[in-house]
Amino acid sequence: MAERPEDLNLPNAVITRIIKEALPDGVNISKEARSAISRAASVFVLYATSCANNFAMKGKRKTLNASDVLSAMEEMEFQRFVGPLKESLEVYRREQKGKKEARKDKDKKADSEEQDKSREEENDDDDERMEEEEQNDEEEVDN
Repeated sequence: MAERPEDLNLPNAVITRIIKEALPDGVNISKEARSAISRAASVFVLYATSCANNFAMKGKRKTLNASDVLSAMEEMEFQRFVGPLKESLEVYRREQKGKKEARKDKDKKADSEEQDKSREEENDDDDERMEEEEQNDEEEVDN
């Protein structure tokens, strides 16, 4: 757990970026307003986490999952966010699946290249052995 209440605040850089993206160009925000938004966002995240944790505990789990968060949003009367959150979750899952498949393909390619290299080394070893045997055969014939 956090040692000080300030430790629970979201990073100022993240808050500033979100605020800038939400406001039209040319609109400025005071340091005091940015701080208030930061504290409000932190409180919201803590409250949402607490509600989601209650759903996980009801399910006799220690790990929060997406359905816990969605249920918490409904319980907190933020139903209008559930749809966009579900869409974002689907996009995230598709991206992760794509990354996982790309990683799997990369690993298969690396394994294939490694096997090819192994075969080449074996062939080289076989060629060397055959050359040695031919030289030995030639030496025996000469003797």
